[in-house]
Amino acid sequence: MTAAGLIFSNIHDKCIPEMTARRTMASLPFGGRYRLVDFTLSNMVNSGINKVGIVTHNNYRSLMDHIGNGKDWDLARRSGGIMILPPFVTAYENPRANQLYTTRLEALMGVREYITHCDEDVIVLSDSDVVCNIDLSDVIDSHEAQGADLTLVTKRMKISTDGVRGSKVIVYSNDRGVITDFVESTPLMTEEYDVSTNIMVFTRTFLVSLLDNAISHGYTEFYHQALPFVMPTSKLCIYRYDGYYNAISSLEHYFAANMELLCGCVRGELFGNRERPVYTKVRNTAPTKYAEGAKVENSLIADGCIIEGTVENSILFRGVHVKKGTTVRNCIMLQNSCAGENVTLNCVIADKNVIIRDDKVLSGSENLPFYIAKGKMI
Repeated sequence: MTAAGLIFSNIHDKCIPEMTARRTMASLPFGGRYRLVDFTLSNMVNSGINKVGIVTHNNYRSLMDHIGNGKDWDLARRSGGIMILPPFVTAYENPRANQLYTTRLEALMGVREYITHCDEDVIVLSDSDVVCNIDLSDVIDSHEAQGADLTLVTKRMKISTDGVRGSKVIVYSNDRGVITDFVESTPLMTEEYDVSTNIMVFTRTFLVSLLDNAISHGYTEFYHQALPFVMPTSKLCIYRYDGYYNAISSLEHYFAANMELLCGCVRGELFGNRERPVYTKVRNTAPTKYAEGAKVENSLIADGCIIEGTVENSILFRGVHVKKGTTVRNCIMLQNSCAGENVTLNCVIADKNVIIRDDKVLSGSENLPFYIAKGKMI
């Protein structure tokens, strides 16, 4: 089956308002040199999907700068390739013209014409807050084998211990893997459930029909209005994914998800499969310079950094400068940030171009990291 992809870049921006004030969730830096969208894009490209649309809302300049023409993901193509889908791109034929979407279903309605003009058999949908390395071609094969109209990827997890703030969509199914109900999680749910990863494969014609039904009925909710309406007459199935999975849902969870990368087993699951590499924008910068007396332990250091002090259990993005006498412990420092001399940092998230002047002591905690906004000087 041929497939095209759709990625939602803005749906979860409100989860981390501190870091998405000037960028989309899709362009949120992660893991030293990546953006969150890299994982979803790589999953699609590694599965043979070479036509991808990215649904945007606002603040997508940094996303466009990161993706460019898509050449780093082999998506710089005359036929197919990557396409940014901003609001109102087809306002004359869009049922939601001049209305910014607020839900997943409304976002799909806004790009209905893009979907109808696709020639592919299936459309693969994914959010941009997902961190995993999944073989989507296996999901598509399962979709075809079951003769499904929709195949939803789920992850078996405990709601109360998965580190995710807010409710999740729990998916109930029968012994044949056919979906029977969708339920919002509550704090009282403590057992393991099949939780939606928001990665799904739609038969294209079925997706168009679903959107037309939702438009005619005035629906705005995807899981609780549009899908239940077609459930009695359609075949909706699940695909259980058992690999590493994370969905960024808060600043605390962003901090924890980055810190998990310091564990070799997590890095192995995400980056250890040579058949499914994670691609990102390539930058030709100099290697990191470690000055005499510098000490680095259990950290991820991107290229272009200058380390003169001590770095422990931390993630440093490109161009970070840690000066003499400074200790950076359990921190995330984004691109081109700088910690001056004799500075002590613990559980700090420093956004891009942050400058921390000499002799400062800043400390947060694992549950409440100290965040410094982009471009600030302390």
